[in-house]
Amino acid sequence: MKKFLLLFFILSFYNGIAQTEEKDKKDILTVLKDQRIAWSNDDLEGYMEGFWKNDSLKLYGPNGITRGWDNLFEKYRRNYPDKDHTGILSYKVNDISKISDGNYYVLGEYHIKRNAGNIDGFFMLLFRKIENDWKIVVDTSN
Repeated sequence: MKKFLLLFFILSFYNGIAQTEEKDKKDILTVLKDQRIAWSNDDLEGYMEGFWKNDSLKLYGPNGITRGWDNLFEKYRRNYPDKDHTGILSYKVNDISKISDGNYYVLGEYHIKRNAGNIDGFFMLLFRKIENDWKIVVDTSN
């Protein structure tokens, strides 16, 4: 009986961990979906909701590092001034992996169909759970 209870406890514990990771991944995908919808509606403020609103936020792209939420938002407003430039965003998420409790990385591809010329690239995002919300704290896009 003791062996049965021990086995039951171990299986329940691992099942709980797997369910937590699946929920985390689902919640991260929801953030990405919300960003995709906001971007495609030319709503850069809504898109930025997925990012950590902090000076420590980092975007690493072809032009170097952009630090801070305000600077990133201004960069997006400057580079994507209207619907012809934001266009329609789609993602292909290739991998979501847990780094540690409250931290995941996401690997994927993005595609923007727009009047100003289509854009395709790849990304790696670092998500962190901050105050019960999943936020992007580092974005490497190319």
